[in-house]
Amino acid sequence: MFKMSEIKELIKLVDQSSLQELEIENEGSRLLIRKPNKTESLFVNTAPQHAYSQAYPTAVNQPQAPMNSSNAAKEMNSTLHTIVSPMVGTFYQSSSPGSAPFVSVGAKVGVKTAVCIIEAMKLMNEIEAEVNGEIVEILVENGQLVEYGQPLFLVKPE
Repeated sequence: MFKMSEIKELIKLVDQSSLQELEIENEGSRLLIRKPNKTESLFVNTAPQHAYSQAYPTAVNQPQAPMNSSNAAKEMNSTLHTIVSPMVGTFYQSSSPGSAPFVSVGAKVGVKTAVCIIEAMKLMNEIEAEVNGEIVEILVENGQLVEYGQPLFLVKPE
């Protein structure tokens, strides 16, 4: 099994190099890191090491699919605002396991409304909506590793 710190270090190395793809097998675990092109997102499937993540077993080791065509069509709609991840980390919908999610589809948000947490290097970073409006779609799963600039939410601005 790969440790999250090892994965993060490998991602940095691939990102800073001219490599487009890195595949490693270790003790029955397989890790594939590929630089995304402009039409795909990068997902790493591994068991999370953080205690918070372990409270969400349904999010662990499930294949993650890229956005489907309906999501892509919504994202292309210029009237929707996309909240993106400001960093690489793990996406959480609530402040702690068992707590209600910050927002759900249909929720009204303000500029300073916290919509999720991104955990990066053991720090919990609250992400704000930065726009007044209504959450139209949540594009990632709880406990999912997200990339810098990856779309997280679609918001219909008011």
